[in-house]
Amino acid sequence: MYKDHLWVAILAGGGGTRLWPLSREKNPKQFLKLFGRKTLLQVTAERLSRIVPWERIFVVTTSPLYAHEIEKELRHLPSKNILVEPTKRGTAIAHGLASVYIHNLDPDAVILNESADHVIRPITKYLNTFLVAAEAAFQTRSLVAIGIKPEYPHTGMGHIKVGQIVHRVNDRVVFQVEKFIEKPPLGLARRFTNSGDYYWNGNLYVWRADSILKSINIHAPKIGHGLKKIQDALLGGKVSNQVMEEAYRNTPNISIDYAVSEREKNFLAIKADFQWVDVGDWDVVWQLTHKDNTGNAIIHLNRKGDWIGIETSETLVQTEKLLIATIGVKDLIIIETHDALLVADKNKAQLVKELVNTLKEEKKDKFL
Repeated sequence: MYKDHLWVAILAGGGGTRLWPLSREKNPKQFLKLFGRKTLLQVTAERLSRIVPWERIFVVTTSPLYAHEIEKELRHLPSKNILVEPTKRGTAIAHGLASVYIHNLDPDAVILNESADHVIRPITKYLNTFLVAAEAAFQTRSLVAIGIKPEYPHTGMGHIKVGQIVHRVNDRVVFQVEKFIEKPPLGLARRFTNSGDYYWNGNLYVWRADSILKSINIHAPKIGHGLKKIQDALLGGKVSNQVMEEAYRNTPNISIDYAVSEREKNFLAIKADFQWVDVGDWDVVWQLTHKDNTGNAIIHLNRKGDWIGIETSETLVQTEKLLIATIGVKDLIIIETHDALLVADKNKAQLVKELVNTLKEEKKDKFL
């Protein structure tokens, strides 16, 4: 029975540069409380704990500092289930690391994979879709992707082209994947959206641990070789820091999409019937935040900050300590922190990442 072998792997490795200046290297976006009293990581883990016990949830991260924060935020998560990578090498080896540990505990494990920064509504449909995907992955030994129906042409999202129906699970159809396409240009993205045959790839993957490890060995052998060192050490009872560093030393920095998804033929897809949002920039935060009758969304990090606006509309304001006053503006992002203030055109929210790159080039590390 597949439900006896359900596990979860959550990737929480940092990033979130488009949410600067609130998201920093020491406090990346998965640890931010953007939409209430809980962080994005807490919301993600608690959502999945409804169908998988905490003992079967693993979190992969990229620094001891992050691991300490994860342990604080997820009180029910066993500390041994927090896996710390010795260095960032992309999502391919991160998924592989979780799979090796889980496979060591359960050779028949089927893993629900998530990132720590997705907003999902409604949760019941999301969890049911994951269970359908898990049953398909368990029975067929295929890798399974959950495709998101595109709401608009998106050049920043990978796409999945689905083919014929090959299975049915609990009245849900399961498609053969024809191909994965990474981040198409605008013209191609429009064609994909209009065709109805393409779905966004939100990295909602479900697979048996043995199936993904086999695929990694075939399509990304250098990563597979590194994971084998970790696997052998696990059989011996302990993975030392030295083993982890050696395993990662010669592995490429590559995403699971490039390393496996685009190359693997044994891939199925299920269409999501829930709303999925990647909290990728401040415009997305504005969209998801409650707004007043003129479209302004206000985030108070604490009780000290405040905002007052005259002839202000469609604007996101986050206050920490200051009174922020606006007059005659529209479509702005205004983010105040203790040491930085961001003012940006809401329609140019993606360019915040370039701003962070400029800070790096100018060696303004104290703001990163």
